[in-house]
Amino acid sequence: MTTLVWLRHDLRLDDHALFAAAARDAHLVPVYVFDPAAYGDSGYGFPRVGAHHARTLLDALADLRASLRRVGSDLVVRIGAWDAVVVGLARETGAARVLVHAEPMREEADAEAAVERALAALGETTGVRLERHPGHTLLHPDDLPFAIADLPEVFTAFRKAVERGVPVRPPLPAPPALPPLPPGLDPGPLPTLADLGVAPLDDRRPDWLRGGETNARARLDRYVWRDRHLRTYKETRNGLLGDGVSAKLSAFLAHGSLSPRRVADEVRRYETTVERNDSTYWLVFELLWRDYFRFWGAKHGDRLFFSGGPTHGRLDWEWDDEAFDAWREGRTGIPFVDAAMRELRATGYTSNRMRQNVGSLLTKNLRLDWRAGAAWFEAMLGDHDVTSNWGNWAYVGGVGADPRDRYFNLTTQAERYDADGAFVRTWVPELAALPPGLAREPWRLTPMEQAAYGVRIGTDYPAPIVDLDATYPRPAGPAGRPARDRKPDRRNPDDGRARRGTTRR
Repeated sequence: MTTLVWLRHDLRLDDHALFAAAARDAHLVPVYVFDPAAYGDSGYGFPRVGAHHARTLLDALADLRASLRRVGSDLVVRIGAWDAVVVGLARETGAARVLVHAEPMREEADAEAAVERALAALGETTGVRLERHPGHTLLHPDDLPFAIADLPEVFTAFRKAVERGVPVRPPLPAPPALPPLPPGLDPGPLPTLADLGVAPLDDRRPDWLRGGETNARARLDRYVWRDRHLRTYKETRNGLLGDGVSAKLSAFLAHGSLSPRRVADEVRRYETTVERNDSTYWLVFELLWRDYFRFWGAKHGDRLFFSGGPTHGRLDWEWDDEAFDAWREGRTGIPFVDAAMRELRATGYTSNRMRQNVGSLLTKNLRLDWRAGAAWFEAMLGDHDVTSNWGNWAYVGGVGADPRDRYFNLTTQAERYDADGAFVRTWVPELAALPPGLAREPWRLTPMEQAAYGVRIGTDYPAPIVDLDATYPRPAGPAGRPARDRKPDRRNPDDGRARRGTTRR
């Protein structure tokens, strides 16, 4: 029997149910498809997929191809529409079944449905079928104490329910051998950025954004065992600079080069052989957040991409092209935010702490549509995961899980998390000569101080585009004006498109 394994965000051999299911077949066709539609325009004037994400993905595919070849198989790579390529390969190879790890969101689910319909027509004579398997979460969906439709709307309620007794299933071992490709099947080359229509950027990615299962396992081993950073994860996870201040596993999890169950298994082994503390609990706690957003996305579907979010919250977002461009280019005049946005553009990464801060500025101080921020992060992040990114942005925007009008005091956050100004001075070199307090708040420089330090506000570094003090706690418009006191129009909650990305106003 020939089995086709359709790969998407599951680029590994370890803990892979599809490879385990196909290990005894005569022939195996592992295939990854680059669908040009997924690389199109975001609707906000920039592509949906940027160079950092594409490079990390290509790293992961190259590593997976090498691993498959070591165990007797290979990776087939094609460019084309997901459904057309998968069904065409199934017909070409005479596959008896197509295995896929199910995805919760519309684009991916629609592609699965299209493949299923085409295979059903093909199967009238061949019997070929599509088989969906879960495989992206820490917790198996069948083990949840509620149906996805009944998932709690607040993470804490979800966490308490699953921590009371939902087991984490042990990870599956990587298969020592896999069936070969059918004779004569050309695996095809890996594409380049140019082949994908992705504009290149300087490759300043840190090691944890250089993808692939080999790098993922090395990173996990180094973080947990070699450097023993796990013992202080809770205390250091909000650090902004440094290799060991957080686990830095997000890109590997996003591309499926690392299984969350493998991470949890390593944590359990550490607890058994070294120690169990708040940090070991907290790393698994963060994996539960990742699970929650995936289940939450499955529950709400396309509403995740509406301006009011799944909660039908605020719809009166303002728009200002200049303010949005200043935000995404790191030119807001607020160094704490600008540092993070420049780090993101240069490396494809910024910390979870900074993602919340820059999101707060966009949605609470500037009152700009949270979906534009989510789309920019989708384009820039090397570790982009659709439900985690869009779910977190909806959360920060106050229209997602646990909807409250929370905001971050950026001055206080900068004082707490960048007390010495090192993060700002690293990514905003114009301010490198300033002492920490003034590097965080250069708008306080007097004309005499500007001359002394050689930093002219408005020339060498921009003046703030919004008055932060005037926008706490009540959000304001882009120029610091009080927002209009307008209720959301709940008669029109469905103002998003089915695809991620909307038309920029």
